[in-house]
Amino acid sequence: MKIRPLHDRVVIKRVEEERTTAGGIVIPDSAAEKPDRGEVIAVGNGKITDSGDVRALDLKVGDVVLFGKYAGTTVKVDDEELLVMKEDDVIAVIEG
Repeated sequence: MKIRPLHDRVVIKRVEEERTTAGGIVIPDSAAEKPDRGEVIAVGNGKITDSGDVRALDLKVGDVVLFGKYAGTTVKVDDEELLVMKEDDVIAVIEG
């Protein structure tokens, strides 16, 4: 199954964080927080402006982004947990 977001929404797959601290301590799954970074796997066509025009999104498939801890809606597609959120909910794109 494929998923295609509408308008100014993006689909993000969370990127797992390191489970070991700098000192070598392993963090168990029960104590780990959900990661706040992910990879964009699908984008909508663009935001519809007040004049009716469509403004293309700044994000593109493959971008690694930061987002708020409680941003977006979690959906399950093919046993994979994904986030669907508006482009405005993305805080930054990680480059390099």
